[in-house]
Amino acid sequence: MSCKEVKVLGAWPSPYVMRPRISLNIKSVDYEFLQEKLGTKTELLLKSNPVHKKIPVLIHGDKSICESLIIVEYIDEVWSSNHSIMPSDPYDRAIARFWAAYLDEKWFPSLRSIATSNGEEEKNAAIKLVQEGLVLLEDAYTKCSRGKMFFGGEKIGYLDIALGSFLGWMRVTEKVNNVKLIDEANTPGLVNWAHNFCSDAAVKDVMPQTDKLYDFSKVLMAQMKAPPKCA
Repeated sequence: MSCKEVKVLGAWPSPYVMRPRISLNIKSVDYEFLQEKLGTKTELLLKSNPVHKKIPVLIHGDKSICESLIIVEYIDEVWSSNHSIMPSDPYDRAIARFWAAYLDEKWFPSLRSIATSNGEEEKNAAIKLVQEGLVLLEDAYTKCSRGKMFFGGEKIGYLDIALGSFLGWMRVTEKVNNVKLIDEANTPGLVNWAHNFCSDAAVKDVMPQTDKLYDFSKVLMAQMKAPPKCA
């Protein structure tokens, strides 16, 4: 399929944008990556996602699909010739969706709150929440993987993409705060899983370099802390 027919609107630092990009790579679908600049919204984005007005958006021909995990499922259903991203068993699918929702609704907000916390006490509390969540995910990995490399089994699946997209920002958080979030003592399974995930051909060219993402994070934090401009 020509990349002219498939486009991803996004930005390289966004973990949510990584999800459709990894999924398209898994399916060997060529696509055009149209990057949005920080603090601006193109007319194409506003037209393609008039409800939320945010990235990512998958444009497939004349169709626009929004929200990262919805896009992942769409990609899996439309390009079904390669290995399936979603688990085939209904219960396994439900479990994968449960943990993906946990990541987006609870775990990642805790990770972000480390950077925006006020004082050491609040920051340490946020770090503890993240670490506790990772212990839960370690258990989920053990159960879902059934001794194989990924949550999805022998190959990257839905929950791998949902969690793996946050690894870049996890590494930046570790670097900034001099802390280990995934370690051999508490989450040995996730240590190996993270290495395998980042080494996969579908991921390695999409996963942002830690130093580059760290530099971007400083720009982002400076913008967040800047006083609002007068009208």
